[in-house]
Amino acid sequence: MKLCRYGNAGSEKAGLVDHAGRLRDLSGIIPDIGPNTLAPETLAKLAATQPESLPLVEGNPRIGVPVNGISKYIAIGLNYSDHAREANMRVPPEPIIFMKAISCLCGPNDDTLQPRNSSQLDWEVELAVVIGRKGLYVSEDEALDYVAGYCLANDVSERAFQLQSSQWDKGKGCDTFGPLGPWLVTTDEITNPQNLDMWLDVNGERMQSGNTSTMIFGVKHLVSYCSRYMTLSPGDVIATGTPPGVGLHKKPHPVYLKPGDIVTLGIAGLGQQRQKIIAPAA
Repeated sequence: MKLCRYGNAGSEKAGLVDHAGRLRDLSGIIPDIGPNTLAPETLAKLAATQPESLPLVEGNPRIGVPVNGISKYIAIGLNYSDHAREANMRVPPEPIIFMKAISCLCGPNDDTLQPRNSSQLDWEVELAVVIGRKGLYVSEDEALDYVAGYCLANDVSERAFQLQSSQWDKGKGCDTFGPLGPWLVTTDEITNPQNLDMWLDVNGERMQSGNTSTMIFGVKHLVSYCSRYMTLSPGDVIATGTPPGVGLHKKPHPVYLKPGDIVTLGIAGLGQQRQKIIAPAA
């Protein structure tokens, strides 16, 4: 299934994308898509719904974050072997965990607001994992049983903020730095998260092109690993790292986003995003 939330920010309704790519209103069955929706039993009931029986949504409404009530946005740094080579950095011996502020979350096509004093605004196309069951000390063999589905993510980053210290969070969690969606795609449609093509363009120019097969630590390992250090709750998001091509490592010199730029990105089976960069408020 492709689940989504649509409508004005703060008043989104539950939606479902049918096999023809048309948006259907799911709010007559569930009022919203949140942690309680992601349990395997609930997803199974939704899967039994005939999309054709749901009302069509007319027009082109705004698409919101596909899951409401996210309690943690976990992110993994330097998790693609080809990205590590690009950065001229050694492969990490274990996953690098940092957190993105929940307040950074926004819809997949919402504008990206450049923060004040920002000079190195960058992009990162990523596969995001959405947790469906509460888990602590989850074994790697069982890890995918705790996954409700997958989303497309852009880990928007302000490198000058990020690299001011050894702690990356302040360069990763600014408002609008967490576009997520357009859909939560359930695991019945994404049976192998380790073979998904991904790409990102800036102003129509291809910047990133990769495949999740070059992850250093795969989804199973990351879910298990994160659960050693914190309880994973339904709705929690794990962004799993980015392939090569970020602006910071462009040759012969870095390339950064500026107001007016258009960022588009996608992952096979997970849809596409589009963001316009907006200048900071005076």
